[in-house]
Amino acid sequence: MVYDTGNRTIDDAVERVLAGERLDRRDGLALLAQPVEELAAGADYVRSQLGDDTVDACSIVNAKAGNCAEDCGFCAQSVHFDTGIETYGFLDPEEILEAAKRAERDGAQRFGIVVAEKGVSKEKRPEEWEEVLRAIRLVRDETDVEADASLGILTREEAEILADEGINHYNHNIETSPNFFPEIVDTHSFEDRVKTLELAKDVGMDLCAGVILGMGESPTDRVDAAIALQDIGVSSLPVNILNPVEGTALGEKLGDSAAISTEEIIETIAVYRLLHPEARVRLTGGREVNLDQDEQHLPFEAGADGILTGDYLTTGGQSPGDDIEVMEEAGMEPNMDANEFDKEAVKARAGEDPADADDVETAAGTATSNAELDD
Repeated sequence: MVYDTGNRTIDDAVERVLAGERLDRRDGLALLAQPVEELAAGADYVRSQLGDDTVDACSIVNAKAGNCAEDCGFCAQSVHFDTGIETYGFLDPEEILEAAKRAERDGAQRFGIVVAEKGVSKEKRPEEWEEVLRAIRLVRDETDVEADASLGILTREEAEILADEGINHYNHNIETSPNFFPEIVDTHSFEDRVKTLELAKDVGMDLCAGVILGMGESPTDRVDAAIALQDIGVSSLPVNILNPVEGTALGEKLGDSAAISTEEIIETIAVYRLLHPEARVRLTGGREVNLDQDEQHLPFEAGADGILTGDYLTTGGQSPGDDIEVMEEAGMEPNMDANEFDKEAVKARAGEDPADADDVETAAGTATSNAELDD
């Protein structure tokens, strides 16, 4: 079947992708210059041909908050910035299990245990390491969601242990292009992140690694980040959109608005689909503050087929029920491969006031109630 929009650049790219060819940097830059409506349509066609018309939902828990020694300019949890967030050590594994059960109830297929630090250290903090493993085992053994983790930089021994414990995806975002990375982080390098991803992949874990858009990077940086992820090899590509937090370096620099337009978000998603045709291109943090409610379906009509549902690390998200309605508006359905759930019940809970519920009844994604989170 020949795909034909009348735009030679897009049509050629679509045909090459469907024939199994990998597009390169030159292709990505050329595609980024095409009209957004035609680009989105081409990317959506590729997704429809290679995917299954479902949106895969993941959820996370902020298992250790704040006091991170790294200076990532976007991060509210860095000790370098005064952001006023709640800080705490590694949560009791039973609390993490309760958050995983909320994620399961609300339709997540995978659940990520996330810590805010350069890396969980088996050697330096052995007791905490054992608590991490206990939490992984509880999620793995007592829920239907896939257990994922984002624990920072790893040693080979740590990576091997996590793989043996059944971690499905290891998340370690590259954040931006190799060229722009030093503008955002000083305390570690782009290569440090790549090394951990390579270790995780080498021991058998699938990779979840992506970017943050709107930090002041150029369109070329966005393409270069996607090419770097091609070289690494990811099966899940989360696309965050900066939600500038007051007190962070980027919050002070950019104010309360990300340096990216709605059109740029959509065209970037579309190019990422064409550069990563078989990955889950996952719309994640910042979408609610950077896209109007009636725009949130547009990335899913431009190649996106994954979502981070529930709350984020230090800010609240919208309800999982609202996320399902966004999927349906785009003509898609929630994925249920790992966790079959009642989507109508999830949607019915979308209008509930979280202040009227116990912690265990709040939206997936956090170990605390939404009423306690910053907006």
